Amino acid sequence: MFDAHVHIIDPRFPLVGNNGFVPDPFTIADYEKAVDGLGITGGAVISASFQGTEQSFLTAALRELGPSWVGVTQLPDGTTDEEIVALDAAGVRGLRFNLRRGAFEIGPMTEQAVRAHDLVGWHSEFYVGASLLRSLNPVLAKLPAVSIDYLGLSREALPYLLELADRGVRVKATGFGRLELDPLDAMRQIHRVNPEALMFATDLPSTRARRPFEPSDLDVVAEAVGGDLQAVLYRNAQAWYRVR
Repeated sequence: MFDAHVHIIDPRFPLVGNNGFVPDPFTIADYEKAVDGLGITGGAVISASFQGTEQSFLTAALRELGPSWVGVTQLPDGTTDEEIVALDAAGVRGLRFNLRRGAFEIGPMTEQAVRAHDLVGWHSEFYVGASLLRSLNPVLAKLPAVSIDYLGLSREALPYLLELADRGVRVKATGFGRLELDPLDAMRQIHRVNPEALMFATDLPSTRARRPFEPSDLDVVAEAVGGDLQAVLYRNAQAWYRVR
């Protein structure tokens, strides 16, 4: 399996309090213990709101995890082309825009997304709720490569998410403890629209979720996608993140 959404919280590196929240550590050793026996062979380490634009934690994690792992980062304004190229060489493969917990401007956001894609082929990942997903739908549909976190979070977001999936946008099949919709129904609909869209992830350590990932979540994924399970657990994300 390829775990398309993991947060590593290494106490060696600084954290930024977000709305007063600072998470407990969750190291690579903690992650490996949590997923022992699941058969995970690679994945994506995602920069979270509480890590800001800190890059050292991410590059350190990728060095330790090895070449079957990639990173998704948040970039500060003013990042140079040379810095993006260096991060790509370190294993970073995407940008993350957390629109649920931070301010943003559409112009600079889209400019950064297009520049990173043109320069090194990065896609952009969005943590976004229903109201913003509705208003940003035309913008997201025009970006070169996009994924959406957590099945869009709510039933209100699902119609807009289905439109995007039909246009090639990818969707993280994860975070069931965060959702305000039935994940089984949502995954069935997304998979019906685009069999390449769904990408399994644990979302560990599931900070601020009502509950963390449980192995039984895999049964829900399997029921939703049937014979395409191996694509959702591995092949879709492997191709999206360009992991060989």
